[in-house]
Amino acid sequence: MFLQQLINGLTLGAVYALIALGYTLVYGILELINFAHGEIYMIGAYLGILFFGALAAAGWTAGGLFLPLLLGFILSAAFCAGYGVVTERIAYRPLRSVHRLAPLISAIGVSIFLQNLVMLTQGSTDLVFPHLLPPPSPLWVAFPMSGVQLFIFLSSVVLMGALHLLIRKTKIGKAMRAVAQDQTMAALCGIPVDRVIAVVFLIGSALAAAAGVMTAMYYGVAHYTIGYVAGMKAFTAAVLGGIGHLPGAMFGGFLLGLVESLGAAYLSSEFKDGFAFLILIGVLIFRPTGLLGEKTP
Repeated sequence: MFLQQLINGLTLGAVYALIALGYTLVYGILELINFAHGEIYMIGAYLGILFFGALAAAGWTAGGLFLPLLLGFILSAAFCAGYGVVTERIAYRPLRSVHRLAPLISAIGVSIFLQNLVMLTQGSTDLVFPHLLPPPSPLWVAFPMSGVQLFIFLSSVVLMGALHLLIRKTKIGKAMRAVAQDQTMAALCGIPVDRVIAVVFLIGSALAAAAGVMTAMYYGVAHYTIGYVAGMKAFTAAVLGGIGHLPGAMFGGFLLGLVESLGAAYLSSEFKDGFAFLILIGVLIFRPTGLLGEKTP
């Protein structure tokens, strides 16, 4: 049972880590908590189901599931990346030079708007993932990990590694680090700050969309309210690891997934969501910079 819960926790933590990276990227650049990020994740889950269902109806699954799933991921990520860029342009950029409370309220407003938009366009009932995936069963007798769990874990690790390489080894990554350090000096050096911030929202939203599709595959359903709870938990993961610290967001996501899974199995499944928020309260009180965050004056 412990091994099964460990695998469940790593799978859940991989999803939290992907969402938390979006929070951390935006906070590292703008020092803004993008509370609409959870709704981008929710839209990604809906789009993944819709795109995969459309491809299945068109007969694309006759030759196997790999290509339709890949296209579903790409299309969902592309659409959600567009949502992220438009949100930044409309709701955040005009408020960049005002008091920090205004963008925060705007983020909450965008979250409520997107949630109700999905409810009105897709209905208030669960949207079911097409029943085309094989039933969850262990790949190996001694190691109870299903194919979907292995896919989610490996895909998340690949995406996190790609993001790390992008930040550290590319020109746009260097520009993102410069803008995070000093926006004014970066602009004086010729870095297009607005474009860099738009890229940050684009990348974070695409990662959230990938996490949403993975969740829809794993649980088989999506609901218009899943973005709120998942977003708060991913925010907790980002704070736990150190907000603005990319490795910290990854570490916090996996740790939170493990705590939630093991706590539900050995303590109480009814208070599964409560464990995440107890951790958030404890971290904010005793270690506000996070487990991997640096102490600053």
